[in-house]
Amino acid sequence: MKKLSAALLLLATTAYAQAYDNSLTEDAIKKRLAPIGSVYLEGDKAAAAAEPTGPRSGEQVYQAACFACHGTGALGAPKSADDWAPRIAKGMDTLLDHAINGFNAMPPKGTCMDCSDEEISAAIDFMTSK
Repeated sequence: MKKLSAALLLLATTAYAQAYDNSLTEDAIKKRLAPIGSVYLEGDKAAAAAEPTGPRSGEQVYQAACFACHGTGALGAPKSADDWAPRIAKGMDTLLDHAINGFNAMPPKGTCMDCSDEEISAAIDFMTSK
């Protein structure tokens, strides 16, 4: 049994050693020292070019964050004009408050935690105008 255990340990060690390049070549060292992420510094032109230039449209927010529930009616989320009518009757201020702070089964901001209040409002306008 000891020989089998030793053989398995040797096999596992060999398999691990082959997957990891521990050579001292310049490329191997660079790979081992490479960062696993990056940091965005305000004013960084390269990173700023990848950033959106303004708020997302109501349709963009709807497609990215709202559709999962409001496109399917999941958990009673309003989907059609008939579903929206009683909510619209309460006024846009109430609708916006419920969307931002959560209401019943809807979590705050409908899980779009990086959405601004303006983007949430645009998403409501988009959904209620369909």
